[in-house]
Amino acid sequence: MTTEVLTATAMGIALSACCGFRVFIPVLAASLAGRLGVVDLPTDMDWMASLPALIAFGLAAVLEIAAYYIPLVDNLLDTIATPLSVGAGTVLASSLLPLTEAEPLLRWGTALVAGGGAAGTIQLGTGLLRLISSKATATVGNPVVATTENAAAIGGAIFSFIIPVVLALILLVLVVWVLGKLVRTARRMGNG
Repeated sequence: MTTEVLTATAMGIALSACCGFRVFIPVLAASLAGRLGVVDLPTDMDWMASLPALIAFGLAAVLEIAAYYIPLVDNLLDTIATPLSVGAGTVLASSLLPLTEAEPLLRWGTALVAGGGAAGTIQLGTGLLRLISSKATATVGNPVVATTENAAAIGGAIFSFIIPVVLALILLVLVVWVLGKLVRTARRMGNG
């Protein structure tokens, strides 16, 4: 039970943080994961795994990626993306954090602080980076920044599902190993 809680929490926060790079890529990843049964979405979030939501998030992700390659539009998008990333991070965290049975204020408050906070912090950093790139390179360097952010959003979204599971398995193996050592030590002490 504890491993499941830690895994879901890590997944929710990591995926939410990816919203700071691109708003719709992590949301698309969560939608696809819900649709494929990789994650169990709470009943009030089942809409995320619907086919219309999957199509809408896919289209929004493609448009968002393309728009970041248009000079000056990318800076305008950062202004809009900051509050959107906080909202998307909050929704993702709420749908993945193991607080679905909790009081709504606790669930959404935790999601806002953990998921929205992570997404907003990263978005502010990437927006500042793009602003510096725009001024230093007259927007010529912005496609490099956009490509890096796209890779971070896609890679981070994928690893958000893989790494918590791997870490949980490593933790499980470590616990079994420590328990085995304790049992062997206890047996030696009992025989000695």
